[in-house]
Amino acid sequence: MKTLIIVAHPDLASSRINQAWVKELQRHDHITVHDLYRQYPSGNIDAGHEQLLLEQHDRIIFQFPLYWYSSPPLLKGWFDTVLQAGFAYGPDGSKLQGKQMGAAVSTFGTAESYQSSGANRFTIEELLRPLEALARYVGADYLPPYSLHDASHVTEEQLRQSQLQYLQYVKASAAQAEGQRVSS
Repeated sequence: MKTLIIVAHPDLASSRINQAWVKELQRHDHITVHDLYRQYPSGNIDAGHEQLLLEQHDRIIFQFPLYWYSSPPLLKGWFDTVLQAGFAYGPDGSKLQGKQMGAAVSTFGTAESYQSSGANRFTIEELLRPLEALARYVGADYLPPYSLHDASHVTEEQLRQSQLQYLQYVKASAAQAEGQRVSS
């Protein structure tokens, strides 16, 4: 199974977590890491190129830091530009049907703060519901998200463990991912 990791971090070079995840994933041949901010520094997204990448992969994982309960702006622009009628939905828009889609997010808040009783009042799953709705709308199988919380306090050992857990998440089938519901 070929996996496309769409990384949407505005400053990947300064991100300890997302950069470590990328470095681990780049070591594996069946995984393509695609950095949107590096590819499109001006924000002008090439829809045709992106659609071709999507067609060439079976699983698509969106990797990003959670900013104000959402994804960074370039990823939203990517959705708007790339997921066009006739490609992702509508008549003849079946290119993503049967593919798997998921998300890997990092947060500065603690895992406890992303609970219904926590400071943020919503779980990561609830905050990522729009991505789940998008996946279902285009006919993709939605994977439960992978998340790492409290990013600024992660130790080196926790970071290495997270890299390995994330790699397992990426490699897992939809059924396996559903069973493991990964969160660190």
